[in-house]
Amino acid sequence: MNKGDLATAVAEKTGMSKSAANQAVETVFECITDTLKKGEEVRILGFGNFVVSERAASTGRNPQTGEPMEIKASKQAKFKPGKGLKDAVNG
Repeated sequence: MNKGDLATAVAEKTGMSKSAANQAVETVFECITDTLKKGEEVRILGFGNFVVSERAASTGRNPQTGEPMEIKASKQAKFKPGKGLKDAVNG
């Protein structure tokens, strides 16, 4: 399922127009992104948590030449599924 499919499913389940559902989906993703940019968590009870984790700088190897190279420190978004989602997937 892609973002367009998600918007279509939301429209069908809620009776919203497809354009309104698409805007709602876009707004949810935008809010999650903005919150993570601030370094804060997004907790959705029964679904899961979106968190930002920090990855330290490290030394890696260039796969083509085998020479060492520096990998910069970075932040990455992670999703930790909640119990409700785990139970739904495994049930």
